[in-house]
Amino acid sequence: MLEYSVEARRIDAHGSLATTKQAEITLDTDVSGRVDAFNPAELFLAAVAACMIKGIERVAPMLKFDLRGVEVKLHGVRQDSPPKMISIDYEIIVDTDEDNHRLDLLHTNVRKFGTISNTVAQATKLEGVIRRKSSTP
Repeated sequence: MLEYSVEARRIDAHGSLATTKQAEITLDTDVSGRVDAFNPAELFLAAVAACMIKGIERVAPMLKFDLRGVEVKLHGVRQDSPPKMISIDYEIIVDTDEDNHRLDLLHTNVRKFGTISNTVAQATKLEGVIRRKSSTP
């Protein structure tokens, strides 16, 4: 089993700081919000995106899947009462010359083996697509 540790502390009424290993992230914990930091919902979506990208990094060599880049776009919908994320839609955009069957295989593996995405999928609707990056700018 793997274990993870993160510490977070309030800096002031406008923000907090989360740390792990040698990394830190400024958190938007200001009731009014702030534009220079991730709020909790955005941080949650970023964790899902990071999980998907890390999953691709993990399975691409095993599948001998050739890619030049990956982008993940997410959209979460939050209800007010009780407050919770009710759905997350995503789009994984892969810069690759692999065929559609191989692209679908990559998506299947990302969905099957993602620690964060599997956890989130148990709690809310998590749906999305994978597509090839278009060659036109």
